[in-house]
Amino acid sequence: MSSSPSLDALIDALTCLPGVGRKSAQRMALYLIERNREGARRISECLDTALERVGQCERCRNFSDQPQCSICASSKRNQRLLCVVETPADVLAIESAGSFDGRYFVLMGRLSPLDGIGPEQLGLDRLSEQLEQETVDEIILATNPTMEGEITARYIADLAAARGIATSRIAHGVPLGGELEFVDSGTLSQAFSGRQTFK
Repeated sequence: MSSSPSLDALIDALTCLPGVGRKSAQRMALYLIERNREGARRISECLDTALERVGQCERCRNFSDQPQCSICASSKRNQRLLCVVETPADVLAIESAGSFDGRYFVLMGRLSPLDGIGPEQLGLDRLSEQLEQETVDEIILATNPTMEGEITARYIADLAAARGIATSRIAHGVPLGGELEFVDSGTLSQAFSGRQTFK
């Protein structure tokens, strides 16, 4: 505990970040206050702006400042090719690989009945409506290769099959139990090109 309650509050606040313990939070807080107050102000302003403006795209559920994100609004994207991912971080990872030109649907999680996460929480009713109203030739299932990710992929594949839509699963150059946001772009690119029909 320091002599400054405000500094203590900042350190406590920084520990909410993933992978940041008390020591790391203390180092960050001291650096910002001691050496980079301008950087601290910029972080504060950007965080305020993001919290005020960032919502979800009404079409794909990805984070967006507008009702429809730039990917969904782009006429250059293949509107008939849909990639289903678990998180916005997965969209960023796939986009950085640069090998996919379709659009996305972001689940914001994966099916996990034990945690109370069912189809409604993942927006699968909205996905179902889109499949009814729009022409989709193929759904690429890019959920993580975990038990819950596989169950989620199976559920979506069944939704697609009921509408005669082909599904494929990204090839598993992505390691079992791995998270897409931590996979390098070369591996992701290979996984997309080697995707297989989902059975």
